[in-house]
Amino acid sequence: MKTSNQLAKYRESLVKYALKYGVTKTAIKYNTNRQYVYRWKNRYNGTTKSLLNRSHRPNSSPTAHTESEINLIKSYHRRNKHTGLVMLYVKLVQAGYKRSITSLYRQLRKLNAITVKLPNPKIKPKKYETMFYCGQRVQIDVKVVPTSCIIGIEKYYQYTAIDEYSRKRFLMAFKEQSTYSTYQFVNALQNAWKFKIECIQTDNGSEFTNRFTTNKDKPSLLDLWC
Repeated sequence: MKTSNQLAKYRESLVKYALKYGVTKTAIKYNTNRQYVYRWKNRYNGTTKSLLNRSHRPNSSPTAHTESEINLIKSYHRRNKHTGLVMLYVKLVQAGYKRSITSLYRQLRKLNAITVKLPNPKIKPKKYETMFYCGQRVQIDVKVVPTSCIIGIEKYYQYTAIDEYSRKRFLMAFKEQSTYSTYQFVNALQNAWKFKIECIQTDNGSEFTNRFTTNKDKPSLLDLWC
């Protein structure tokens, strides 16, 4: 593939031959058309530089961003350096920006103002707290007993307690999932296990506590039991 300088020298030799022998003979010799010869002959001013390829970039662009639009983008990007493209576009539209989001992206690239995404914060997993004796912490949960495990049409709820140290398990079934059922369960649990229960861990459901209900100021039966 010829370089720009090689092409310019080739064109110069073509033009000089045309000036000496005419356009038709030049077109035949160089295996091209007369329009090509005329094109470079008219451009030639005596220097090889005049025969180099000119830039194809348009002299003007009617759809280019205006100075006020560029200043608006710069202003909002300066104040929102870590805001994503979509959020920045929404803010600009609210401020009167009327271009598409694709145009905004191209303009940000020209301004070298592409948002740099901050690294995700490293999440340090919480170290599991080792239990050292029975009853130090007991987990209690409730689940609906599958209908395939029940004879009849009644609905049951299974309360399960697991001691984290010994992995000992205790479970009971109730017809309702309520604070009263929870109260009955923990009483039966304490009677079944001879060691003292120091801490109970739950999922903070309404059957355990009122902290996340409309009666959050009123202690539940489990709170009173504890």
